[in-house]
Amino acid sequence: MVAPYANWTTRNAPSLEPFGILALLSVLIAVPAFLMIRVLEPGLVLPAFSILLFAEATIAAIVARSIHVRRNSENVTLWDIAGAFTMMGCAAAIFSEPDQMAQFFEELGEAAQDYGTYR
Repeated sequence: MVAPYANWTTRNAPSLEPFGILALLSVLIAVPAFLMIRVLEPGLVLPAFSILLFAEATIAAIVARSIHVRRNSENVTLWDIAGAFTMMGCAAAIFSEPDQMAQFFEELGEAAQDYGTYR
């Protein structure tokens, strides 16, 4: 009596692949986010975090497209993860002020100019 139920459980168990990929992408977000918090001024963290989330969403979408993940599934897919990262990136961009974004890109431009003078 136990064997048919065990076989049913192994056949219908949810896949752990999306959760493993979510864990990997979460670590890839946590490390740069921690560095951003430590290095950047407090006003520049949200704009930089929104750019990081958009980049992670792009990576998740490219990986989902390249491994041909089905878009319509009952389980969480990479497309769902990419959408969640996009929504979080939009929220971070909305909560940041426009002048914070301008200041962030000004600092990036200054850093690029400084890098060009040292070459």
